[in-house]
Amino acid sequence: MYWCKIARTEKEFEAIARLNYETFVEEIPQHEPDPSGMRVDEFHLENVYVIVLKDQELAGMVAFRAERPFSLDKKLGPVEALLPKDAMQGKICEIRLLAVDKAHRNGRVFYHLARSLSDYVYESGYWAAIISGTVLEQKLYNQLGFEPFAEPVGTEEAKFVPMVLTRERFDKSVAGKFKPKQYSFYPGPVQQSERIQRAFLEKPISHRTYEFKVMLERVQKQLTTISGAKYVHLLVGSGTLANDSMIAQLHNIGEQGIVLTNGAFGERLERQARRWRLSYDIHECEWGTRFDLGRVEQTLATGNYRWLLMTHGETSTGMLNQLEEIVEICKRYNVLLCVDCISSFGALPFRLDGVFLATSVSGKAIGTMSGLAFVFANEEIQPSNQIPTYLDIGLTTNTNIPHTMPSQFIHSLELALMSYEDGTRFELLKKRMHFIEEELVKHQIDLFTDHNYPMIFTWQENDFPYLAEDARMSGFNLHYRSDYLVEKGLLQISCIQPDFEVAWTKFMEWRNNYLAYHAE
Repeated sequence: MYWCKIARTEKEFEAIARLNYETFVEEIPQHEPDPSGMRVDEFHLENVYVIVLKDQELAGMVAFRAERPFSLDKKLGPVEALLPKDAMQGKICEIRLLAVDKAHRNGRVFYHLARSLSDYVYESGYWAAIISGTVLEQKLYNQLGFEPFAEPVGTEEAKFVPMVLTRERFDKSVAGKFKPKQYSFYPGPVQQSERIQRAFLEKPISHRTYEFKVMLERVQKQLTTISGAKYVHLLVGSGTLANDSMIAQLHNIGEQGIVLTNGAFGERLERQARRWRLSYDIHECEWGTRFDLGRVEQTLATGNYRWLLMTHGETSTGMLNQLEEIVEICKRYNVLLCVDCISSFGALPFRLDGVFLATSVSGKAIGTMSGLAFVFANEEIQPSNQIPTYLDIGLTTNTNIPHTMPSQFIHSLELALMSYEDGTRFELLKKRMHFIEEELVKHQIDLFTDHNYPMIFTWQENDFPYLAEDARMSGFNLHYRSDYLVEKGLLQISCIQPDFEVAWTKFMEWRNNYLAYHAE
C-alpha cells in the first residue's frame, strides 16, 4: 500500500536525510560526499516534508517551504521579476528536494507526491510554487505541470531548471488527471448514487406548473408518512434555515421557554434562539451525556414554560437524545416541543406526531443533494406579518409554493425517499451501525458516547493526534476539521455514504498499517 503523510518524527527525518544523500549527493552530484551517508537540508527546520510510504518504507519525498529568501532567490534574485503573470495572483512558496527511492520510481509514487503536495500548498493558501528541477527529469516535471520560467542554473554535473506550478496548471497536467480514489466519511453532503444523479440532468420544470405541484405533493406525502407528522413545509436552503424558520414560530408565541443542550448543535440552537431574542432558560449538560429527564420534568412541572427546544441527533458527539421520553413529558405539562432532527431523520425510524415542530434536510441520512430544508408540523401554521417572508412557513401551508423551488432537487428527493417505503434504507443504516460497533470493539476504539444512532460515530484519537490529517492525505476523509471537533480533539466517521462498506474496509487496512508504522 502506498500512502502519504507529513513527516514529523525523528525516524522519518533520518530516512529523509538518507534519501536526500542518495539523490542529491550520489545520484546527482550537487553536494560533497559525507561518510555518514546522510544529508540534512540547510533549510530543514523550515521545511514541511510530504512523504509517500510503501507500507512501512519511505518511497518518496518533497519539501515545502514558505520562508524568504527562497533558494532560487539566492541564485536568480527575487523570483517575482521572472515569474509569468498567472503565477503572481497570490502568495508564492518553494518546493524542494523532490526525490523518489530507486526501488519505487513508478508513476504512482510521483503522482501521489504531486497530488498531496498540490493539495497541501493549495489548502495552505498559496497560489503558486517554484522549484529547481534537474534537467534529467524534465519530462516528469512537465507531466506534473511545472513550466520553466528562467534559464538553467548550477554546474554541468548538476544542472537545474527554475520552474513554476500553479493549481490551474497542475489540474491540466497528466498528474492532475490522476485522481486517487477518495473515500468520504462525512455526515454530509452525501455522494450521490447514479440513479439520483440522473435527476439533476433532467430538464427543469417550473414550480408554477401543475406537474411540479403534483410532484411536490407526492414528496410531502412521503415525508409525512415516514415522520408521522401531519404537515411538512419545504424550503430551499440549509438546516440553519429550517431551524430559524422553526424558532421564528416560537418568537410569534412570545412566551417563556427552555433550551436543552449537550453538544455543539444544541448550543447552536440556543444561539439562534438568542438572535430571535426569545425569553428562555437553558438546561445545559456536558457534551456526550444524556439529558436529566427528572430535572426536565421538574422544571416543566412549575408551569412557567410554554415551549422546549432541543436537538434529537447531536451530530457533534454522535449522541441520540431522548425524544420519546421528552415528548411524553411535554404532553403532561402542555409544553410545545420543537426538535432539530437534521441528522437523525432518515437515519432511524421514529415518529414526530407528538411534537409541535421539527426540522430536517435532504442532504444528510436521506442521501440526496443538500439544498432542501423541511419543517414538520402537527397543526396548521398560519402566515405571520411578524416573520420575514422567506422564513414564514405559514406561506407554504396547503401546498402553496410562494418561492422558486428547483424541480431537480424535488425529484431527487422523491427518488431517495423511495428507499424508505419498504424500510430498505433504515435496515441498511442499522446493519452498518451494528457492524461499526463490532469493528470498534475489535479494534479497541472507545466511542465518545454510549448512546449512538446509525448516522455518525465519534471518538478521541489521543494516541495518534495526526491520524485524521494523515488519513486525508491518503484519500480517507474523516470528519474532524470543524471548530467544535478541533476544540474537543474529536474525530468522526459517518455511515451514510453509498460506498461505506468498501470505504471502511480500505480505511481499516490503512489504519492498521498506520498503527504498525508508528509502533516501530
